[in-house]
Amino acid sequence: MRPLLAVPIACAALAAALLIIGPMRSEARDYGAVGQTFPVIEPDLLATIEARLKRAEASGELARTNAAFAKRVEAKVRRPDPVTGITPAQEARSWQFDPTVTLEQDIRDQKGTLIAAAGQKINPLDFVRLTQALVFVNGDDADQMAWATARYSDAKAKIILVNGSPIEEMTNRKRRFYFDQEGRLTARFGIQHTPAVVRPVGRVMQIEELLLDAKRAG
Repeated sequence: MRPLLAVPIACAALAAALLIIGPMRSEARDYGAVGQTFPVIEPDLLATIEARLKRAEASGELARTNAAFAKRVEAKVRRPDPVTGITPAQEARSWQFDPTVTLEQDIRDQKGTLIAAAGQKINPLDFVRLTQALVFVNGDDADQMAWATARYSDAKAKIILVNGSPIEEMTNRKRRFYFDQEGRLTARFGIQHTPAVVRPVGRVMQIEELLLDAKRAG
């Protein structure tokens, strides 16, 4: 077989068909313009953006915008948005939090070996030993800060602010502080008041909201 012959044969067949059909005439008619017409304009978006950036840079607007943005970011880092809905404790209360989760899908290692099956219940405390408590306080409350820093060292607890400036506190007190960004931890544990302490007890987390005066007495 010679595949290259297929093209000449096809061309010959097409020519024969055109001879049988005869000459074809194409007619174009002018139906006039219906409604108002506009030219199609497609500006280069990247070129437009680049031109605006160059104008902003030349006028100093870009530098001012960058400086203002940097100040806003720095302000948020130094003093994050406070966790909403957290108030000083008016009474002591305690409860337990079970961190056990049910897997929604299989977990496998890089070789595909099954580590845990979907539907299996996993308790992180079975695998991780927590040695520090989590202490939640209002960083703008001098009494709460004094109580937390006097009672807990860095080795014993992570002091987590729900309001205030962790950077200022680290500078002034020469120790590490944390912040509950967007209230994720307090929401997870169900904490509504400060001061609050979270510590592991066996396979659960013990959570306490404490009256500050009672703590001083204790």
